[in-house]
Amino acid sequence: MDEEKKEIKIYRRNNKKSKGYSWIFYVTIISFILSALLISVTSKVLQDVSVVTAMIILAIIIFIGIIFDTVGISVASASVATFHSMAAKKMYGAKKAIWLVNNADKVSSFCNDVIGDICGVISGAASALIIVVLLSNMESVETSWPNLVMSGLVASITVGGKAVGKRIAVNKGNNIVYKTGVIIQFFTGRREK
Repeated sequence: MDEEKKEIKIYRRNNKKSKGYSWIFYVTIISFILSALLISVTSKVLQDVSVVTAMIILAIIIFIGIIFDTVGISVASASVATFHSMAAKKMYGAKKAIWLVNNADKVSSFCNDVIGDICGVISGAASALIIVVLLSNMESVETSWPNLVMSGLVASITVGGKAVGKRIAVNKGNNIVYKTGVIIQFFTGRREK
């Protein structure tokens, strides 16, 4: 019962902090810069590669979107009490996992909306470039069917992948958040005290 009260207090405290509009402004600017930068880089890279390589790059972009969407849902559905127990045992990455859950609104927004949506936009642009390359290599092909097939394929893989990711996130949210905390801890390079 005491753990539940602590969680509610942490949620309320974090909810008051997150009501500022600075986060919304910040995430909007970051989204614009990231999407413009990544679309231009992807366009340049895809122009100089074969269709097979372009398809592999497209698959990687879709996969990144699915992974980040899964992490975003996991953070929103995880229980912070589990990670407090891990942190008490000084488990590597547990404090980062606590931070992720305590900032679930921002982390989820970043993972689902910023990275997930940017990957969606980039995968759309990448599939359009692949279609242009395919059509330029084919003679007298009706232009609508490759576009329909590629768009349908990208959309179905993205939606299906995110649906599977959401199911995994709801069932294994704590595990995913902990592993994400371990990865963040590894890349930040700071030891937990």
